[in-house]
Amino acid sequence: MKRRWWALSALGLYLALPYALVQGLNLGLLREGLRARRELALTFDDGPDPATTPAVLDALKASGAQATFFVLADRAEAHPELVRRMLTEGHEVEAHAERHRHAWIRSPWGAFRDPGGAARRIAAVKGSPVTRHRPPHGAYTLATWLGQRAAGLRGTHWSLEGQDWRGDRTPAQVRERLERLVVPGAVIVLHDAGPGARNTVPLLPDLLAHLKARGYRLRTLSDLDGLEPVGGAALKRRAILAVDAAYDRLGRIFPAGGRADNLFRVARVAFPQRGVTLKDGTPVPFGTPAAEFHVNNPQLVDAGPRAALRQAALDFREVALDLERCPELRGAQVVFCLSSLGPLLDIRGFENHPLPQGAQRQRLHWWATVLRRAYGSDPDARPTTLSILSRADFLRLYGPDGDRSEKSGAR
Repeated sequence: MKRRWWALSALGLYLALPYALVQGLNLGLLREGLRARRELALTFDDGPDPATTPAVLDALKASGAQATFFVLADRAEAHPELVRRMLTEGHEVEAHAERHRHAWIRSPWGAFRDPGGAARRIAAVKGSPVTRHRPPHGAYTLATWLGQRAAGLRGTHWSLEGQDWRGDRTPAQVRERLERLVVPGAVIVLHDAGPGARNTVPLLPDLLAHLKARGYRLRTLSDLDGLEPVGGAALKRRAILAVDAAYDRLGRIFPAGGRADNLFRVARVAFPQRGVTLKDGTPVPFGTPAAEFHVNNPQLVDAGPRAALRQAALDFREVALDLERCPELRGAQVVFCLSSLGPLLDIRGFENHPLPQGAQRQRLHWWATVLRRAYGSDPDARPTTLSILSRADFLRLYGPDGDRSEKSGAR
């Protein structure tokens, strides 16, 4: 019995703990940048392959985009001309593995040696040091973690997986997934070789054109703003995002325009306040069909109020389109938000009404304080207010024919 307990303890230390802390939470790994600007990092695994990698490089060059390639040592040695082309065209080359095998089915000694061995062999091909390592499948054991540190490598994960490797996915499906889920600061993983290249090669030109049209700049990991090892601050942010995601599922809240990078999330609700009258004298009875929007907090915090104010003018357009194209929002008679952002929303044309003293006001103020602490902002939140516009006024400002200028939004 004691022998079994020791065996289970050793297995937990070797597999379960690294899985939870490193592979799951990504503690100490590079994972994503800040959401202050519309930039992200494309990363590619498993190459280089002369059958597929040149097409990936051609698409990146045509779009003026830079990327980071995590290459296999034997393939880099077999195709040094592709590594040289990557570097010449402004991309980064880092280590993926010597042997592309899941860490859990490798011997501890083999998993320990692999990061350093891959880095040395790839550095010899590229003529400069390798500083980052991404193990196959992003999988970790204690030996993998120790091997990275012994070799002086920084483990690098991702925040958005394209899932191009899945056999049941088409290029269009992978592209749609990325276009829907991408956010500023994302580190995206795709494949320029192996099974994933079947989807990545044909989808890449259209994906790059779409991201460029949305204002994204594609950067290497070294140039991605705010890319830091995951620690306590990043975990607090991810915890808040997980709470938001659960809240959104329960409340049927969806990102405006169906895009995760929109500054707003929207839901159809019954108006929750009593005794509200708009400044033009129109009463808004309790229970009136309404569209409530919530702010995408990490983007607001990272971008800052001024940039967020500019982005709001653009992203409210998607809210306006949703009012007209989404069946659940077509009957909404007002658009409102309960938040501490009243002064910013006032500039964008909303009228603000104070909330009465009570449990709801206290709860909202408490949540605003929690968010500010989680994102490292000043914890002294402004009083929570009701920011509201009639449907007609919102569409007048932000609909297809609306006047979205700063002057029209100001009061």
